[in-house]
Amino acid sequence: MTTSALLMIPEAIDRFGARVRGVPADRWDDPTPCTEWTVRDLVNHLVGEHLWAPHILAGEPLEQVGNRYDGDVVGADPVAAWERAAARSRALWPAADPAGPVQLSFGTVPLRDYADQMLVDLTVHQWDLARGSGQDETLDPAAVAYGLAYARANVERFIGMGVTAPPVPTTSTDPTVQLISLCGREV
Repeated sequence: MTTSALLMIPEAIDRFGARVRGVPADRWDDPTPCTEWTVRDLVNHLVGEHLWAPHILAGEPLEQVGNRYDGDVVGADPVAAWERAAARSRALWPAADPAGPVQLSFGTVPLRDYADQMLVDLTVHQWDLARGSGQDETLDPAAVAYGLAYARANVERFIGMGVTAPPVPTTSTDPTVQLISLCGREV
């Protein structure tokens, strides 16, 4: 299961990037399902994650990276900022060792755990970005299935870490709706 997350991340980066490029010029300040973030804030979050990724994948300690990616990392051109960060991150995932240790804010874990989290983050935030900017909300079925299995197994931990809001109840059998609802979003 986790090796496939590593293989799925480059395409997930590409799908998120397509949504970034598709944001209409007048929608960057619109709200997203992530209640604290506008469209621009959401893209800033993902740019920051993908600026960090090469350091994490290289095994650098967090202290060495410091706070250089805190705050506004998209500047005046969120699309260009995304393209630069995504290109650097995307290039490294296919060759990453799934068993290799990486240091995250909550401890050292096997890279496969980081890959799982990144795939879910890219997938759910792709939906958030699409919803917030008025784009097609369709998600890749394989990424949704993978993300749903991972989220089901880890949702309580995510809530405890403050990574996601509590699940929104749903009776839908649609895997995308289940994943989005499980990650605390109203569909």
